[in-house]
Amino acid sequence: MNSQLRPMTLGEILDRTAELYRNRFSLFAGLSALFAAAMLAIQMAHLGVLALIGYPHIPAQREWIYAVMIGVELLAISLVAGLSIAAFSRAVAWIHLNETATIRAAAKSVFTRPGRYIWLMAVTMFRAWAPLFALYVALFAIIFSVLPAGFLFNPQLARLAPSTDPQTLVTAGIAMLVLLPLLLGAAIYGVLMWLRYSLAMPACVVENLPAGRAIKRSVELSKSSRGRLFILWLLVYAVRMLLGVLLGFPFLLYSFKHPGQTLPLGWLALSELAGFVTNTLIGPIYSTGLTLFYYDQRIRKEGFDIEWMMQAAGLTPPALAAPSTASEPAALPATVEER
Repeated sequence: MNSQLRPMTLGEILDRTAELYRNRFSLFAGLSALFAAAMLAIQMAHLGVLALIGYPHIPAQREWIYAVMIGVELLAISLVAGLSIAAFSRAVAWIHLNETATIRAAAKSVFTRPGRYIWLMAVTMFRAWAPLFALYVALFAIIFSVLPAGFLFNPQLARLAPSTDPQTLVTAGIAMLVLLPLLLGAAIYGVLMWLRYSLAMPACVVENLPAGRAIKRSVELSKSSRGRLFILWLLVYAVRMLLGVLLGFPFLLYSFKHPGQTLPLGWLALSELAGFVTNTLIGPIYSTGLTLFYYDQRIRKEGFDIEWMMQAAGLTPPALAAPSTASEPAALPATVEER
């Protein structure tokens, strides 16, 4: 029986995540690089559109194009991130159950049903972050109504006096006072909901569940462990920020030397390459931790370690122990409720 199939503390899960990452670095970094490259392609396409519309001197009437591009880019990158989490969930599941994992097999297992994983990511994102996104749209609508046209790509315009209409200023000020606490509330709501759904992707991948059932499974499994999941998210975010600052130092230095100026396209491209390095190195950590939390919760709530030991010993009915394939792990025992 796998000695790791037992309830683990938060510290043990973090240690196990670091151990897997260190011992399987080539697997995790290679798999992460595939999806980081897809994100980089999306970001480079964004820069290409910026060049077409005249960056850095984009006319005021084209600013809406930039705003739409930002939304599309964030959505596309988030969906690619969902596929990445699915691939790592599959790879970590294989490793955790002492099965063979390769970059090709993990990627192939995801792309056999990409629609399911993309749909799951889209649904969970909408449920968690739609209120915050709507409030941000309202916030920028207020900003655009007060500041002069063209300020987005000409920061010096933002220093000019806003609208001279006192009524517009008062209305905008009241709206901002109302929006700020709503933004805070929406952010807290989004985090809480995201923690509820955080185990949906591992459940979807490992148990071969459709999106709706995977979300319900996550809500149930994540109970009593959302605080630990939040700490994992904070730690990964802190590491990402630290690496981002280290790789982004030249760009910060350029901004300090040229205050009030936008970065040239060449510098923007270099910053996206730095982001590729960050995504490649940090991406596996969060996904690995999520999958380990998924197994830990199944062990705590359902006695998965006993079920797996019985399956490994051949004590389960043959119908419940389907053989492994090149791209799928052995079928996992169903819970009493699922049977």
